[in-house]
Parts: sequence; structure tokens; C-alpha cells
Amino acid sequence: MVKIKIICVGRIKEKFFNDAIDEYLKRLSRFSKIEIIEIKDVAIPKNGGVKIENEVKQKETMSILSKIKEGETVIILDLNGREYTSEQLAEFFDIQFSRGDKLTFVIGGSLGFSKEIYERANYNVSFSKLTFTHQMIRVLLLEQIYRSFKIINNEKYHK
Repeated sequence: MVKIKIICVGRIKEKFFNDAIDEYLKRLSRFSKIEIIEIKDVAIPKNGGVKIENEVKQKETMSILSKIKEGETVIILDLNGREYTSEQLAEFFDIQFSRGDKLTFVIGGSLGFSKEIYERANYNVSFSKLTFTHQMIRVLLLEQIYRSFKIINNEKYHK
């Protein structure tokens, strides 16, 4: 069974997001074992400025990096990453899975990542040029992983 790790900055507080996440985790359970790790987001002072924001990004990035193990294929979700169609994403996943890679997805905080995460990442993926909340992108990521498994297995799924 394929193992996937999702590292996220921040917790999900809204019930409707948790319900959607639980639904996709249930659907995905026949294809994959998914581990979600939530990193505590660092509070951003209202009048902190660029220096403080960089410190916050650095702290969050170091927390993320501490959860990544040697040998994991790291895919960061980033506004400036490569965009894929669902079919291209499924093909990309299929290649990774066939090599036995353990995929680790990373969803950053509101300020993004510091340079260390870009240096560690194997791939940088964007779901859109639009900006989404970390709660929304977590649901979108799970949906796209599920969609990819359906495509890989030639199973019908709503388009």
C-alpha cells in the first residue's frame, strides 16, 4: 500500500473542512495510508515587519523539516510551482508510486516557506495562481490525490 504524508502548518477548526477531509481520507483508505501531521503555526505580530515575518517563516520551516525523513520525496504546494492537469498529476504520482517513493506533501503557513524548504523539496507544485487558505488547499490536495488514484486505476470518477 502506498504511503503518503501531508505536513501542514496550522490546524483545521471548521467542522465542514474536517468533514470533507474525513470523507476523502475514508475514500483514499483503499488506495493509500495517509498520515497528516499538523505543525503549530507561529503567531504573527500585527506590527512585526519583514524581519519578524522572516523569523516566523524560518520557525515554521524548521518545524516542517524536522518531520521529513531521509529518503522521502518532498512535494511542496506553492503558488510559484508547476501547474498540472489532473491527468498529468495522476501520471506524475503513478511514476513516483511505481518507484516505491514515499511522498511527503507540504502545505505552508500564510507567509509561505523560507529558502531551506525549497532546497529540500524535490518538486514544487501549484494547484492554481489563486491563493487558497491552508484549510481549503488541504481538502483540494486530498481530492486530487483521490482523483489521481481513480485515474491510475481506470475507475470512473465525476469530471
